[in-house]
Amino acid sequence: MDVRLVIKQRLEKLGLEQRDLAAAVQVTESYISQLLTQKKAPPAADRTDLYERMNAFLKLPKGQLAAMVEAQHREDLKKKLADPPAPLFRQVRDLVIRKCKAEKRRQVQDIFEKQAFGELERLVSQKLLDVTKRIAKEELKNESWLRIVAKLRRRSYEEMRSSILEFLDTDVFNLSPDSCFVFLEPLIESWDIDLKTFGMEIVLNRQLTSTQLMRFHFVQMESDGSTEKEAGLQEFLRNPAMSGDATEEEIEFLKRLRFKHNRPSALYYYRELQNLRDPLHFREGSVVRIHKLRDAGEQDKLLQLDSRKKAIRRWAKNRNGSKSKSRQSHGQR
Repeated sequence: MDVRLVIKQRLEKLGLEQRDLAAAVQVTESYISQLLTQKKAPPAADRTDLYERMNAFLKLPKGQLAAMVEAQHREDLKKKLADPPAPLFRQVRDLVIRKCKAEKRRQVQDIFEKQAFGELERLVSQKLLDVTKRIAKEELKNESWLRIVAKLRRRSYEEMRSSILEFLDTDVFNLSPDSCFVFLEPLIESWDIDLKTFGMEIVLNRQLTSTQLMRFHFVQMESDGSTEKEAGLQEFLRNPAMSGDATEEEIEFLKRLRFKHNRPSALYYYRELQNLRDPLHFREGSVVRIHKLRDAGEQDKLLQLDSRKKAIRRWAKNRNGSKSKSRQSHGQR
């Protein structure tokens, strides 16, 4: 069933209006109207909090609307992939070029204009869009940030939220001039690219972002010649006694281990996991803990480890002291 139809039916059953739904999810009534009349596509479920708010307000099972939207997006994507890419709007291209570093602007413009939406233009536009969307997604629940940008763009708070929801769902082939005006224009100060390595530098507006400069590099990776999964790792993952409490970060670390000749066993991976968790194996102040605290009892384990570390240090100190006294005693004889 279409997600729009489900929303309409729930509104009717609960005796509610579109403006009630708009107020509940903090967007404009116009946005809800366009969404339900198919003038706007439903935003992707993983890019917004819209469906969580809608589910709660319409008293629907948790995750129902998001699951329906994901299925609909998969079908739409299949249709899009069958069509050739269209060039950017002229206003969008002009903005991208204008934001380019002055010394390289003319050269980049010449490359852009040789081919409608060629490889370089797609690369640059996609990276600028990725950075801007990342900031917008992080700040979606930050009311003060939204109000600052809304004031800067002369829009209401609700209009700004609606614009972000629509912007987060756009792609580089459908980037509109309005999205550029609202987001790329204020957030991106300038960008530069090395035309040999295609490394990019993007300077952000320090008044609207916590990060001023972002760098991106394209690195050529050599194949390690191994395409098969390690049998020992698979056995380790299948054994809940060994890997049952391993986090995703820890498993990802173990998967990245590479071996040229010897093939590790499941026991190796189990011991590697314990080594990874033991603070004694890392220098003080240099460890970023991968293992997350699961319960209050974990604090006791850390205290025990700290006590163990101090005991080892005392033992080492006493041992060195004993050796020194023994040498002095032999010297006196």
